[in-house]
Amino acid sequence: MSGHSKWATTKHKKAILDSRRAKSFAKLIKNIEVAARAGGADMAGNPGLELAVSKAKKTSVPSDNIDRAIKRGAGLTGEVIDYTEIIYEARGPQGSALLIECLTDNKNRAASEVRLGITRNGGSIADPGSVAYMFTRKGVVGLPKNGLTEDDVLMAVLDAGADEVKEAGESFEIHSEPTDLRSIVAALEEAGIAYESDEIEFVPSMQVELDADSARKFLKLADALEELDDVQNVYSNADISAEVMAELEQD
Repeated sequence: MSGHSKWATTKHKKAILDSRRAKSFAKLIKNIEVAARAGGADMAGNPGLELAVSKAKKTSVPSDNIDRAIKRGAGLTGEVIDYTEIIYEARGPQGSALLIECLTDNKNRAASEVRLGITRNGGSIADPGSVAYMFTRKGVVGLPKNGLTEDDVLMAVLDAGADEVKEAGESFEIHSEPTDLRSIVAALEEAGIAYESDEIEFVPSMQVELDADSARKFLKLADALEELDDVQNVYSNADISAEVMAELEQD
């Protein structure tokens, strides 16, 4: 689940972040292996690998781990790395929709674990295509406001291909076509504007605002799915308001 998603507020507590650190490392390492397998070990000629390594370094993955992942992925260690990307669709509380993005070396295991994760936590498996049509693949950059206005950000990234700048609590989100993501990041760096995350995500065309009871159930479902080793990302159109989040944090 992306770090600036609508329900991520509860995940910014240190204990939770610490407990998820190893899981985050594993996901980043897997991305490096996949990129190295697809385009080779030379970062200069493999932009996908360069991006995966950059993200890993930003999250403080040790250099030794990164180097080993590149070699494994590129086949330089004799190990066979063969991951398949699968996307599962599900329904959560109040008709909310979820896309579960997996990267796995065992499709049967991934399917079984995701299915159990959904059904045991109050969700239901959705028919293929019945959820996916509500989402579009977008480049998404998250940045703290730090005294900036929406116009300040828009002026910096408009010529780089930004579609829109959206307010998200104490942050802004810049949406673009996936192919323009690197240009957006370069434009922010040139303008001296710090950003927190840059990802290609599934962005919902409309959102479902959850009440407190549904939000509680949704978070349980999303957390259970995120804990699965084969799950890389969980996307949803669930929107939890600041008021509802404050109520949940008093539980």
